[in-house]
Parts: sequence; C-alpha cells; structure tokens
Amino acid sequence: MFEETERLCRIKSNLERRALIFDLTRRFFKERGYLEVDTPTRVPTVAPERFIQPEESNGWFLAASPELHMKRLLAAGYEKIFQISHCFRRGERGRLHNPEFSMIEWYAVGSNYLMMMDETADLVAFIAKELKIGDVLNYQGNRIDVSSPWPKMTIQDVMKMHAGWDPVEAFDEERFDDDITLKVIPNISKDRPCVLFDYPRQAASLARINPSNTKVAERAECFIAGLELANAYSELIDPAEQRSRFLKDIEIIKETEGRDLPVPERFLDAVGDMRPTGGIALGMDRLVMLFCDAASIDEVIAFPSDLA
Repeated sequence: MFEETERLCRIKSNLERRALIFDLTRRFFKERGYLEVDTPTRVPTVAPERFIQPEESNGWFLAASPELHMKRLLAAGYEKIFQISHCFRRGERGRLHNPEFSMIEWYAVGSNYLMMMDETADLVAFIAKELKIGDVLNYQGNRIDVSSPWPKMTIQDVMKMHAGWDPVEAFDEERFDDDITLKVIPNISKDRPCVLFDYPRQAASLARINPSNTKVAERAECFIAGLELANAYSELIDPAEQRSRFLKDIEIIKETEGRDLPVPERFLDAVGDMRPTGGIALGMDRLVMLFCDAASIDEVIAFPSDLA
C-alpha cells in the first residue's frame, strides 16, 4: 500500500495537468462548433481489424473505438461531433500502451484527412498556448516547435528516404510495418511534428481510396518526437466497398487467429447515408505524456493494468 501511495503522490502533478488538458480539449472543440457525444462502451460488434484484438465481454465486446457508433450519428445527419472515451484492446501493454486507454475521436462533414491533421496541429498549439508553454515544447530532451501548420511528407517519399524501397509500387505488409517502426519513426526530425500521408491502399482500413491516385488511401498519421499521436482518414462511405473489406479481414482473422467476428450490419446499413467526411483518432494519454514530458504512459494514468 505504501508503494502505491508513493507512486500516486509522485504523479499527482501529471494527473492534475491531465485533467486540465482534457478540459482544454473539450473547450477547443466546443468553440469550433463540435457537439460532444457519448456512445456505448460495451457493444455487440466491432470493426474487424487484423492488428487489433478486442476485449470480449459476455458475448459482446468492450469498444476498441467509438468509430462505428459515431459514424451512425453522422449518417443520421450530425455534422461535427467529438468524443473522449475509454477504449479497450487486448494484449496492448508497454511503454506507450495500456489495454484500457483514453482516446478522442472527432468527425467533420465536408472535411478530409489532411484538414483533420491541420486541426490536430491547431489543437496542440492551442493547449500549448493555454498552458503558457508557447510554440516550443520540451519533450524527452527535444525542443519541438509545435506551431501550425505541421510539415507533411508522403509515406512513399519517407520510406524511400529511410527504408530504401517504395511501398506504394510494391507493397509488403510485414516489411512495411517493421520499417515504419524501426527505420522511419526513429529518423523523423524531432524538432517539429511530422505528418505522414497517402498510405498504400492495402493499408486503407476504413479510409477511402484517393480518386486521383488509386494506389494510395487518404490516410495520414502524425508523429511528435517518436510518439505516434493521431490517425486520420477521409472516411470510406461506400457500403459495398466497406463490406468487402470487412469480409476479407474477418476471413483472414479466422484463418490466422481462429477468432470469429460478426459483421457489423447496423453500421454497414448506415454508412451509405454518410456525406464526405474527415475523421481522426488521437491518443489522449500520449497527448498528456507530451505535455508532461513523460517517457511512459504509466506516468500519466492513475492505475495502469498491472496495478488495477
């Protein structure tokens, strides 16, 4: 008990800043006309994603993301919505991961993946200003200019530069994932955030294919001093294409992992009613890490899974 009390006292200032960052984040979006929404934590279906293992709950699932329900709201006519929620992913534990974590997702009708990244830059700059930090943030020995807009590079260019091959022209899933982690992220400049965009279409997930270059998907991710902070899409709103992707992933998951996942039919029924939309998911715990100069997620959450 003494060790727990000592730890909670040690990270108290981080938890206080965490609460302030959550308040500032809500203020930022409400001032921009976003509606805060609340969707279920325990759900009957999840998006079948090959690299995310959902946590089961008596035949249902704990939500790995609020995405499917938020998009059903968009299909019903909502235009600008956000949600800060607890999400659950089995087996994700490490310096930057906890099986239960906090994430914000926001969606804007008429927006796209790069516009959502610009809004992310605005959010980070806004929080830095409100915390009296200014444009330059100190994180793990790096002085980072977070003023917007942030530099952007295509995945194709950055992979050629740091990994020596072109994932758009010759996609190799295992090599792509390994090289992003081991060769690209460590070599991205740490004095500025960086947005990587136009992922190979094979890594599209729920993003639409770029109509002017069908080899890439309208997907972008941002990185700050080695932290992967957010993932943005121009959302796929073609129900037939979305169903095809889901069925393919469900089959692969069953073959490789032996897991049966249901098709999210209510989402698929709704997605065709969505208008062109930009969407993004940002890790709130990592955002707090950034502003607390914390090396580990354990420094910014009160009870990580090991201590729950």
